[in-house]
Amino acid sequence: MKIKIRGLEINACHGVHGFEKQTPQRFVIDADLSVDFYEAAKHDDLNKTVNYSAVCSLIAKTVTENCFNLIESLAYACAFAVMENFATVSKITLTVKKPDAPLKVKFDSVEAEAELERNTVYLSLGSSMGDRAAYLDSAVDKLKAVRGVKVEKVSEYMTTEPYGGVAKNSFLNCAAKIKTLISPEQLLLEIHRIEKECRRVRDKRWDDRTLDIDIIFFGNKTVREENLIIPHPDYANRPFVTEPLKNVEPELFLHDRNIYLKDL
Repeated sequence: MKIKIRGLEINACHGVHGFEKQTPQRFVIDADLSVDFYEAAKHDDLNKTVNYSAVCSLIAKTVTENCFNLIESLAYACAFAVMENFATVSKITLTVKKPDAPLKVKFDSVEAEAELERNTVYLSLGSSMGDRAAYLDSAVDKLKAVRGVKVEKVSEYMTTEPYGGVAKNSFLNCAAKIKTLISPEQLLLEIHRIEKECRRVRDKRWDDRTLDIDIIFFGNKTVREENLIIPHPDYANRPFVTEPLKNVEPELFLHDRNIYLKDL
């Protein structure tokens, strides 16, 4: 089910050139909002769907009260604003068009499209060097600071033995349940940044490290890429992953194994 907004025209100042930041230009917004409005249609009740008038007002406010160099930034700002303020929207595809862009060639429009979707994600975190608890605490705080990420629950910290035959120190592990609006690939980039900020050094596989964060599940998505596999391919064989996860969500259903986590 979708609510579609087409041709929302707003005058504002966005662009890399100085005159674009001074003289308002036309921007045209299209948005597709994924909303389950079955109950709204059944009862003819606005409270059970999304108020598209309020959505348009929020987009207009976001466009007029900011000044970006890039329409890419503007598209993401509008998409985030809608998703953060309207919980009934599960997914948004939002396009910003700039029909009067200062180009010296004939064209219809320049466009940037941003797409955001709500997903529940489960992460495994571990540390075996330095102040292990402090690194885990820092990682959770840094995750909370990522726009589009909401940390909903963190397990208790558990001491576990090293895995893989390389690391020498015991690990402190935990699991985190988060809600996110960004894609698996974007989340991985943020995770690598957080690990680097926590002094993670990538040398030997399975060696001791200050911080390790793995994406175990990302909604019901399956990802098979060179640097990212979801669900994590070896999670079921790792008690340091499954036990903290049980502490966070024992009733989690494992779609890849057709059983509940508590029965693993």
